[in-house]
Amino acid sequence: MSSKRPFHVMVIPTLGCPSSCSYCWSSDERSPIMKIETVKEMVGWLGTFRDDPVTFTFHGGEPLLAGPDFYREALALITEGLRPRKIAFALQTNLWRMTPEMAAVLAEFKIPIGSSLDGPRDLNDHQRSAGYFDKTMAGYRVAKDHGLSVQFICTFTSYSAAFREEIFDFFLENGLTLKLHPALPSLKSADPDRWALPPEEYGDLLVYLLDRYLENIDGIEVRNINDLARCVFTGRGTVCTYVDCMEDTFAVGPDGTIYPCYRFVGMEEWAMGSVRDRPTEEELAASPAGRKMRAFKTIVDADCKGCRHLRYCRGGCPYNAIAPSGGELLGVDPHCAAYKRIFDEISDRFNKELFGSMGMGRSCRPAAPSTGKAGIMAIIQKILSG
Repeated sequence: MSSKRPFHVMVIPTLGCPSSCSYCWSSDERSPIMKIETVKEMVGWLGTFRDDPVTFTFHGGEPLLAGPDFYREALALITEGLRPRKIAFALQTNLWRMTPEMAAVLAEFKIPIGSSLDGPRDLNDHQRSAGYFDKTMAGYRVAKDHGLSVQFICTFTSYSAAFREEIFDFFLENGLTLKLHPALPSLKSADPDRWALPPEEYGDLLVYLLDRYLENIDGIEVRNINDLARCVFTGRGTVCTYVDCMEDTFAVGPDGTIYPCYRFVGMEEWAMGSVRDRPTEEELAASPAGRKMRAFKTIVDADCKGCRHLRYCRGGCPYNAIAPSGGELLGVDPHCAAYKRIFDEISDRFNKELFGSMGMGRSCRPAAPSTGKAGIMAIIQKILSG
């Protein structure tokens, strides 16, 4: 009997957003807001699509623009309409529209929240627009008051990477989990590379964060470093950038169009079908967009042949791969050099710790490296006990 294969549906209620972040590539002020009828059609499609466990992530744009009534009805429709399969929810928001009413609806379904904050107020607002920090933190307080779990993603740009110490200290001192994204060239900007973080700088940043994390292992959680170490430790990708996401991740846009991922929503050439037509897995895979996604696998197998990290990296993210080329799929994720740098660093340190010193301390942890600070094994232990 085959085991269930969990999959992921990203629901995009709108691409509209009240913010105007300088490097944003996913906002469109003309975007409509998803109608509840579209949610019903989506549930109808998924009812016959697969019976595996499914996670729904509400994303955008700014998904809270849909309002509390939308979520009150949509969450109930999904939960009831797809019983008895296992359902999970998540939501990514800038928190500006987080009212007590909205928080109460989300708390009823115990929805974990991801938000965005690029560091201290002045630095954050320089990148994300004036007033962003205070509006987000106000929504954060409302969410926390209602018992909601909130974690922040920090986008590092070619500008903010120079302030990496200040940014790390901000997250450390405020007791916030740090998860980071590198800014990509924008497919919707006249100056697409202005904020983009070059791969070499991203690699330097990841190694810096690894060292700072090891110095403060008990005081902060750096999600990316945990994920990267988990990849090396288990030999398989564990988050979407480093895993073969195709056929197991889909996004539904405001009008019910299906895409390979939320990053492609609104790009007609990446449309795979519509929830109203109840497409099968085979029909989605046979669409032009589905064939492009499979072409990425072929590129990865050719370009990454012989790379020791191939089995858990898989060439990175297909969207990242098209960002520098104006939308064309010409190669693997351009951050490949950064991934190699940090995977090499973790692998080499892990092997050195494991085979270079088999002494055990009083805590039964492998002995710390000669530097005296925590090593990769401390991260592995943290992951296993988490």
